[in-house]
Amino acid sequence: MGEHVMKVILSTRNPSKALQIQTLFEGSGIEVLTLAEAGMEGQGNETGDTIEENALIKARFAHEHPDRPKGHWVMSDDTGLYIKALGDEPGVNAANWYYEGAPAEETMAYCLTRMKDVFDRRATFRTVVSLIGPSGNDRRFYGEAHGVLLTKPRRAPQPGMPYSPLFQPLGESKTWAEMDTEYENRISHRGRAFAQVRDFLKK
Repeated sequence: MGEHVMKVILSTRNPSKALQIQTLFEGSGIEVLTLAEAGMEGQGNETGDTIEENALIKARFAHEHPDRPKGHWVMSDDTGLYIKALGDEPGVNAANWYYEGAPAEETMAYCLTRMKDVFDRRATFRTVVSLIGPSGNDRRFYGEAHGVLLTKPRRAPQPGMPYSPLFQPLGESKTWAEMDTEYENRISHRGRAFAQVRDFLKK
């Protein structure tokens, strides 16, 4: 049975993100491996000016890696947060809005500071996934989630996900941080994008 399982490398070293995406692919016949699980050192640097560029940079890093297992597909995502009242800040710089490498708690606190006394708290998360096949062909898949940023966090942020305790999707009573992974995957920007990847690979 194992020989029929398709293996796809997720170009990340973020364990929270990896677990979320691996959960989404459970039961699909597709096994998602992180860079570490695939025995690959290093990671692609997010030096692009758009989420599309960053996703492709990280996916190409994995595809061109000398230790990439032959025949494996690779994929990577990047996400931007677009806050309406702040002119779509932080956009592509969501992960490093406060400063590069800032802990999630500090970035969350910075977001709350920037949003202090802001009445219009509407925001959109936008994710793009770059998927590269064994032959080098690449495709893009998109997902969006609209919602509001709360004035106080609910729960603590996960590593690499500073906005999860603040963002409440439209029509929902909970933030990302309060939802179970399975439900979040059904409605989140990242879940929607990777669900398209899963369905494409199952064809």
